[in-house]
Order: sequence, then structure tokens, then C-alpha cells
Amino acid sequence: MAALWRPNHANKKANVEGSRMRPRETHGALVIGGVVCILMSTSPSTSYRVEAFNLSHASENKIHDDTVAQKLGFAGGLVPGVEVYAYACHPAVQRWGRAWLERGQMQCRFLKPVYDGRIALVSAAECAARLDLEVHSEGVLCATGHASLGDGSARPPSIDEFEPRTPPPPSERPPASQSSLAEGTWLGIAPMQMTAEYAAGYLRDVRETDTLYTRECLAHPGALLRLCNLALRENVVLPPWIHTGSKVANFAAARIGDELSVRARVAANYERKGHRLVDLDALVIANGRTVIGRVLHTAVYQLRQLA
Repeated sequence: MAALWRPNHANKKANVEGSRMRPRETHGALVIGGVVCILMSTSPSTSYRVEAFNLSHASENKIHDDTVAQKLGFAGGLVPGVEVYAYACHPAVQRWGRAWLERGQMQCRFLKPVYDGRIALVSAAECAARLDLEVHSEGVLCATGHASLGDGSARPPSIDEFEPRTPPPPSERPPASQSSLAEGTWLGIAPMQMTAEYAAGYLRDVRETDTLYTRECLAHPGALLRLCNLALRENVVLPPWIHTGSKVANFAAARIGDELSVRARVAANYERKGHRLVDLDALVIANGRTVIGRVLHTAVYQLRQLA
């Protein structure tokens, strides 16, 4: 578990070494670093097609606006990473059901943009006790990740280890910078009620086909990860920025009617390839007492094009 929460810049060497492991396909299996992974069937339960939808076209983050994104070199406004994560959650929930929402884990990296109205294809390969996930759109690998199910022995961190913070009024937020997002800085969000209307709207917007959420009155994990974006947006003024990855450990399912909040600490603030990035170590909390999940949330808060 400790490695899951290591800031991403500390994993740079491991990532380079991992990139040398070239997968090869042989007789219906995928061999990755000597591990044989059985390729799952292309049935709806293990391969998932979804028409991507940009929920944030009109948001404060102009990376989701077509005009601004095109000026920065993209084909159009980016579908938010939290929604690409939502698409990737579908095979995990199909595989393990509600148990994955209560004690599952996922790591997801966003490599290339997914665009509004384009098809996102989520594929899953079962390797030992986990699912290796990929999201392709228009023939491009846009995201990679893996999901697994814990045995129930992992315990969430104490809420008291994470300091509560009330975000400033919007007009008083400082610009995002190395000082306002310095390592060790605590961030919070205004509590959010997970209403039935919001939950249903989110399921509609991410084109979710699994009936588990409506049947058991549960919030979608993508809607929960969105709250970690708020931990940035509600505390600092950001130029166009990009969510690049998340590592999530689930400890409970969030239900309709829950009051949700986030307590986050800046785990790292660093430069990579001319971009400035920030890692948040965040707890998603229900009703002030139940840890729903712990997230290492990574974003480029200053693009090199705008430096």
C-alpha cells in the first residue's frame, strides 16, 4: 500500500524501467515482463464502447473549451480525465461488482486526449488477480491502468491524520504556483450533497450501462474522483490545466444522500518536461466520518506552453 501513495516524481526510475517491458501477444495471451496474461473475451462485460462526452465544456478550466484547447495544440476541448477514469471503471465493476467499490484499487494514467463525441474503447486483460486496462480512441492509446480487488484487510487512514480546510471565497483564491501549492499545503472543498438528481445525471453523462448504481442507490466512482479536481479548483486560480493520472484505493461505497467532502495535502510539486505538476494525497469522506477512498491525484497545473 505504501508504494501506492509515493509521489509520482519519486516513481520516475520505476516508470522508466517498466517502459522497457515490451508486451507481446502469443496464442490468445499477452506476455508482459514474463507474466502471461489471459486475454479476456470481447463480450460486453469485458470490453466496453462508450461515446465520450465533455461534461466540462463550459467549466472554468479552459482546457475543455474547443477554442482554447486548439490554440494549445489539441484537436479540441479535452474530455476530463475523471470521465476517462469513469469509463475505465466499467470492467472492474463488471468483474467484481459492489465489492470493488468497497475495497478495490485502480491506477490510471492519461496519455493522450479523448475528444467529445468520439468512441472510447475500454479493453481489459486479466493478469493473475488484476485487470490490466487500456482506453483507445480513434486508434490511439489514450489511457492505461490496472484494477484489483483487495481482500478486505486494508484499513483506511484515520480522518484525523488529514487536516480540514475551508476553501477561500472564489475572488480570494491565489494563483496556482509553487508557493500556493507548496508541498505540505492542506486543501479542502465545500461539502457536496450527492443528490439523486446529480447521481442520475452523471450516469447519463458518462453513458454508464451498469444498473448497479441505480439499483443500489450508489454514486459512480467517476463522480467521486471529480471531487479531487475541486480540491484544486476551489483553492487556487488555475490556467488551463490537465489531470494526468490517479491512484485510487476504495474503502466504502458512496450512497445517494451522502454529504461528501475532501481533505487533501499537497504531496509534491515538481517540474517535468517543462510542465509544473502537483500530486495531491486526498481522502474522500462521507458525512464527516466515513472514508470512501484515498486518492493520489496528479495534474499539470502549469503547461509549458503557458509558462
